[in-house]
Amino acid sequence: MGSVARREREKQATRELILDAARELFAREGYEAVTMRRIAERIEYSPTAIYLHFADKDALFHELCVADFQALAGAFQPIALEPDPIERIKRIGRSYIEFALAHPDHYRLMFMTPRPQDEGQLDDGRKGDPAQDSYAFLRMAVVEALGQGRFREDLTDPDLICQTLWAGVHGVAALHIALSCDTWVPWRPTDDRTTAMLETLFSGLVRKD
Repeated sequence: MGSVARREREKQATRELILDAARELFAREGYEAVTMRRIAERIEYSPTAIYLHFADKDALFHELCVADFQALAGAFQPIALEPDPIERIKRIGRSYIEFALAHPDHYRLMFMTPRPQDEGQLDDGRKGDPAQDSYAFLRMAVVEALGQGRFREDLTDPDLICQTLWAGVHGVAALHIALSCDTWVPWRPTDDRTTAMLETLFSGLVRKD
């Protein structure tokens, strides 16, 4: 049993090595530009060794997407204990940006890298489950806030609200990841930009009375 367990650990370690290398390459060079041979060269393995773990590039990319999107959804779960849906949404926004800054390659792959055309169509049962689908988690809070009459009367579409909020937090995250080293702009602290963006969005979305 000892040798079997050791071989399984080594196999899993190799898979993680492949996934980490592939994530970085996909995020920095784009899906189309990266080949299985390129990934193998990055970790000094033969292409044959890569194919022992993944059938093809699509399978590898899909596993990365599943793992990274589940990690983001997992980061949101403690926020579910917040009873006020508006405060929950604000905390989701902050958690989203914190995840992006802590895992920039994950974020580039998830939200800044064009995917294969059919990747976004795959549904393995996670879609709509707030425990595994970060968009569903946000949407659930928005629907609850709508039910309490917390948003402006003319705002009745939960997906429009979700996507407006998403655009705001994505802007903060993407600017930091792509341009924070650019000295041309006198960047303010990310936390200050996050606070200003959320306060501005909510001042326009939430009912005033």
